Amino acid sequence: MRAAILVEGVSDQAALCALALRRGRDLAAEGIEVVAMDGATNAARYLHDYGPQGRGLVLAGLFDEAEERFFRLGLERAGFDPGPKTEDLEEFGFFVCRADLEDELIRAVGAEEVLRLVIAEGGERSFRTLQRQPAMRDKSLVHQLRRMMGGRSGGKERWARLLVEMVPSDQVPYPLDAVLARL
Repeated sequence: MRAAILVEGVSDQAALCALALRRGRDLAAEGIEVVAMDGATNAARYLHDYGPQGRGLVLAGLFDEAEERFFRLGLERAGFDPGPKTEDLEEFGFFVCRADLEDELIRAVGAEEVLRLVIAEGGERSFRTLQRQPAMRDKSLVHQLRRMMGGRSGGKERWARLLVEMVPSDQVPYPLDAVLARL
């Protein structure tokens, strides 16, 4: 391996691998590993193990907005000097998903299209149940879809792949596009 893209979890990993495949890239053949860290709190360990103090790989990464502090701290501990702004992390190949991967993909595809996908995939009943929950009733469709697709139901990985396959080529969310372009 010559490079690693560090991501929070398997849904991020699935999305990036699906996007690379869609673009005709074989990341493994290119010596690039997409590493799911099992949560942003593990960023410091992975940055150390894969970075200059460890395996010495070229690094890049993708993280959710709320998890920036873990990547920033990890970069600092790995010997990098990330500036004070979120955009400064891009100099090191780390890109933020606002608010998260699901949000980026739902906005790129369009909430109504994603709802059609949910129905086509047999998820309408469970989605309608989620919409009726008191905490979800006043939320936007995008928020409701994010909640469903980002839940712990084991489907995050599947939804990430499906959404990447649906997103128009010219609407690929910036962080996904940028992290793949980096390596």
